[in-house]
Amino acid sequence: MSANSASTTTGTGEPTGSGTGFRIPKVPFWAQIVSGLVLGVLLGWLARSQDIGWLHTTLDQVGHIFVQLLKLAVAPLVFFAILVSITNLRKVNNAARLAGRTLLWFMITSLIAVAIGLAIGLITNPGSGTGLTPKDGKLPESNGSWLDFLTGIIPTDVITPFTELNVLQIVFMAAVAGIAALQLGDKAKPILALSESVLALLQKALWWVIRLAPLGTVGLIGYAIADYGWDLIGKYATFTADVYIGCALVMFGVYPLLLATVAKVSPLQFFKGAWPAIQLAFVSRSSVGTMPVTQKVTERLGVPKEYASFAVPFGATTKMDGCAAIYPALAAIFIAQIFDVQLGIGDYILIAFVSVIGSAATAGLTGATVMLTLTLSTLGLPLEGVGLLLAIDPILDMMRTATNVAGQALVPVIVASREGILDHDAYNSASASPVDAFEKDAVEPGADADADAERKDAVPVPA
Repeated sequence: MSANSASTTTGTGEPTGSGTGFRIPKVPFWAQIVSGLVLGVLLGWLARSQDIGWLHTTLDQVGHIFVQLLKLAVAPLVFFAILVSITNLRKVNNAARLAGRTLLWFMITSLIAVAIGLAIGLITNPGSGTGLTPKDGKLPESNGSWLDFLTGIIPTDVITPFTELNVLQIVFMAAVAGIAALQLGDKAKPILALSESVLALLQKALWWVIRLAPLGTVGLIGYAIADYGWDLIGKYATFTADVYIGCALVMFGVYPLLLATVAKVSPLQFFKGAWPAIQLAFVSRSSVGTMPVTQKVTERLGVPKEYASFAVPFGATTKMDGCAAIYPALAAIFIAQIFDVQLGIGDYILIAFVSVIGSAATAGLTGATVMLTLTLSTLGLPLEGVGLLLAIDPILDMMRTATNVAGQALVPVIVASREGILDHDAYNSASASPVDAFEKDAVEPGADADADAERKDAVPVPA
């Protein structure tokens, strides 16, 4: 026996014994995120209290670079994800029925979310006693209207939507290309193969950005504290609490109820499986940036890969219970109270209508300014009210995006369960795997590949 054989391995394959040196323990991704949050708050407080200009600037640049890296991948990622997802529907029986049911549940959950937002706003009166006045507001740099929303779906050329990051137009072009590819059949196979390869490449690059999320958290949270301070946050205390409570009620109240009564599956198991995506969404504030993780957790929850690859990208650009339902409902009430405008029953109905129909305007990016301006312009409220909320938006956007992503994973589970194509064994065994495990599976399919193949073969025709 050689000297090297003195070391042994544990059941997990980790070497032990005198033959191994000291190994630095790997810090779980969730712990890295929490550490980033704490460090960001401390550095932000230090930069503001001690008036450290260079630290303030550094935090701003770190957060800005992280968001820009996410946005860099958004345009091509959305295009190829939507194109591939639509063409993947050809592998699923009764694809039109699945797509219709997905859209229906998007609308149902959005209506429930906006109703909760309105109820909380009417009970708490978030605009009262803030000390804010109409003079504190300012017009946003960009805004949305129904005319812009409807006419802006169709691009004037194929380049501008990518350079100006108009996600709605990118989704339109991708949908047209996907449907055309389905119609072409075998002739489109080379294009589809190329699209799938490009999508895999983009997802791999995005994984690298996702790994930077703890560092991005330091910058984003630190800059928010350094720039705005706790005093300003205090003025929005009721509104901030309303957004967090509303999102929590939807995510931890409505969603579990739907899972237990409609999908007839364990809510706890859902959150156990979906938590990596929800956690990342809270930090990144981007549904599209979180999309690869959301799709992977959805598949691990037993949703057939071919259906998940359609429902998740579709949801990442249109399913926004936090940004497009709860938030604009509360914000409209908040702004109306600041500007002393009385809202009636008709106005509340309009808010619900905008939330369901106009949610695609949020486009899965950080922030919900376009959706808010669309809501305010529909109600006839002053757009200067948007300026009142810009300062607090980063803090609100974390919880809003986490709710968005939870809903984007929820609906495919509900639809798959009701259509009889959910793998309950996979659902019940799903675990909160670390983010790097999802990256490995996405790029180097291993054990999950066989299970995916088996589920594909076993997908029944819905009754």
